[in-house]
Amino acid sequence: MSQRPELSVDVATEVRDFYDRYPYPPPVENLDEYKQRWADPQRRLADFHLIWPNREYREEQSILVAGCGASQAAKYALRWPKAQIIGIDCSATSVLHTETLKRRHKLENLRVYQVPIEQVGELGMTFDQVVCTGVLHHLEDPSAGLSCLSRVLSPDGAMHLMVYAPYGRAGIYLLQEFCRRVGIHPNDSDIKDLIAALHALPEGHPLLALLAQAPDFRHEAALADALLNPLDRAYSVPQLFDLVEGSGLRFGRWLRQAPYSIHCGALSRIPQSARIARLRTKEQSAAIELFRGTMMRHSIIAYRNDGKSKPQPFNNDSDDWQSYVPIRLPDTICIEDQSIRDRLPAGASAVLFNRTHSYKDLLLPISESEQQVFHAIDGKRSVSEILKQTHTYSGDLASTRVFFEQLHWYDQVVFSW
Repeated sequence: MSQRPELSVDVATEVRDFYDRYPYPPPVENLDEYKQRWADPQRRLADFHLIWPNREYREEQSILVAGCGASQAAKYALRWPKAQIIGIDCSATSVLHTETLKRRHKLENLRVYQVPIEQVGELGMTFDQVVCTGVLHHLEDPSAGLSCLSRVLSPDGAMHLMVYAPYGRAGIYLLQEFCRRVGIHPNDSDIKDLIAALHALPEGHPLLALLAQAPDFRHEAALADALLNPLDRAYSVPQLFDLVEGSGLRFGRWLRQAPYSIHCGALSRIPQSARIARLRTKEQSAAIELFRGTMMRHSIIAYRNDGKSKPQPFNNDSDDWQSYVPIRLPDTICIEDQSIRDRLPAGASAVLFNRTHSYKDLLLPISESEQQVFHAIDGKRSVSEILKQTHTYSGDLASTRVFFEQLHWYDQVVFSW
């Protein structure tokens, strides 16, 4: 048995009881639509190589979904039918809903346990991948919880983490303090009155923009999770790096890196871009978080600091980039309608963007020849094979490399190498 961290029983029980009553994300009846979306093998290929660009693709993995809620572990079992999925959660309600989905979708590759993250070592297992999204910031001691997860991660494994970010959630924290001062509690009556009160928020209140972007905040479970959670903290970029590095892990990459990149959008054009580029990765991302000002969460891929797993290429000056196999991310879109051409920069014939990006400046204009190259990406051919097939190789390797670097930084592709 692993040594169990000392936790406040009262706080842990309060959080558990809160999610027993208001599970969030709310339970779903079935996952047929999700299953259909992940039936595309290219989606799984991109998902794998985003995490492990330098490993041979395989679907047989062991995956821990830590703090799995009512459906996340079941989704991973559908996403990776050949993998062994373990879901853990402190909430009996969440475990019950997950078990229901397991039976409904005949998920033989899924096991679920009512176990808090701090006790995950007692399972006696290690995992190729650990997924912990939206959970650490609700623990009394996130560092202790993350350290427990790092100890069950295999040496060459990878961890997907998501924590809240402070600046984009300013309106939420204002209302959380309002609820504490007024004595609003997570019960059906108080939540109903709180929903009514939100309609009277004054113009310009920081929460209004969030309500417009995420209308589910007006629903009971979402509102309770956002404004009435017993324990909620947020992490700036420097604080997140400190958390990760203090738990036996090292930063690999942002799950979606364009918002944090000096190579993309408005950040690549401001007068201070060259100064930011001279900073280390941590300081670059910290400065960009402040400049953007509205990030609500941070999602990263992390590795054990004693492991061999590596982040994506193009973070170094390797000369073998032509052997990389680009794989399009499933949320990328190429807009090439004739009606938009008048609004594009000179020489551009289309524009690429990733639907997961919330910032409107993260659009990548491309030329007609680059458009041909982009459409030739099939997840099988290397860069050099694509260039030969499209007859776009002109001997100008520098500009060709820049284009593939842009596809990488703008979250249009990942690479196998």
